[in-house]
Amino acid sequence: MIDEDKIEALKALAHPVRYLIFSTLAKGEQNVGEIEQSSGVGQPALSQQLAVLRQAGLVDTRREGKLVYYSLDRATFVQILDMLKDLLGEPVESEESHVASNLTGVARFARLT
Repeated sequence: MIDEDKIEALKALAHPVRYLIFSTLAKGEQNVGEIEQSSGVGQPALSQQLAVLRQAGLVDTRREGKLVYYSLDRATFVQILDMLKDLLGEPVESEESHVASNLTGVARFARLT
């Protein structure tokens, strides 16, 4: 059975602005003003997109005085990664890395096209 929560989290990450916010938070916990400055996403779009990420379970919040701090919910993100790994089954090796690993006596900096 498909886990609807994980699918919703993937959908939330698929939006370019939410992905930008998520990648900004990957650097560490930030309050709304810091996220706005780091990501370049202004109000009210930032608040709307943070609400979607919060609803999808991708971010955690904590309040300190009047400030709300956001951080990644790493447990949810790990579950999503595990779901994607399950889809792939065995690790997939790219063609380029496969070719490079089979080369002997060839400079590693050479790029094959």
